[in-house]
Amino acid sequence: MAEKIILEATARTGTGKGAARTARREGLVPGVIYGGGKDPQSINVKHNVLLKQLKAGHFLSTLINVKVDGQDNRVVCRAVQRHVVKDLPIHVDFLRLSENSKINLMIPVEFINHGAAPGLKRGGTVTVVRPMVELVVSASNIPDHLTVDLSGLEIGDVVKAHDVAMPEGARPAITDRDFVIANISAPSGLRSAEAEEEGEEAEAE
Repeated sequence: MAEKIILEATARTGTGKGAARTARREGLVPGVIYGGGKDPQSINVKHNVLLKQLKAGHFLSTLINVKVDGQDNRVVCRAVQRHVVKDLPIHVDFLRLSENSKINLMIPVEFINHGAAPGLKRGGTVTVVRPMVELVVSASNIPDHLTVDLSGLEIGDVVKAHDVAMPEGARPAITDRDFVIANISAPSGLRSAEAEEEGEEAEAE
């Protein structure tokens, strides 16, 4: 699977609070990459670049390639410290992944066989509840997407987690319920007609 985020960084030679303060004055956010059987590496990331990624969402559950002076590091973010008043990032921790690492990642959902869904042929639409699903996966086998087959689905049908074939070695992070991923909604005209019929029946009662 290709990394969802590529983040450029530079190695930070100094350590301690002094080096961190210097980095922040220069518009950088100090951080560290650790784990994966290697020594921790101190880094600096451009503040505006990191902030943009944080605002995009799912930063702590997305596979990231942190390029330190051009060298790839396959990581996930484990913590972002923020300024207590300004709520801006002041330090970031990345966990380096080994082949055996188990991690939680947001995996996009792909819908196939729209033409084989009777409900869509009748004018229904796919209402996507979860365009991404959080899965527990192995770092050595991260899927590009989950596939939802729409074949045979009628208006009103619901696609839940148990209806989707999980990639090998992956499972949903949510285990206490069978959550909804999508459903086939009726066309607006049909919904209006049904609502009118229900209203007439209520009046008749």
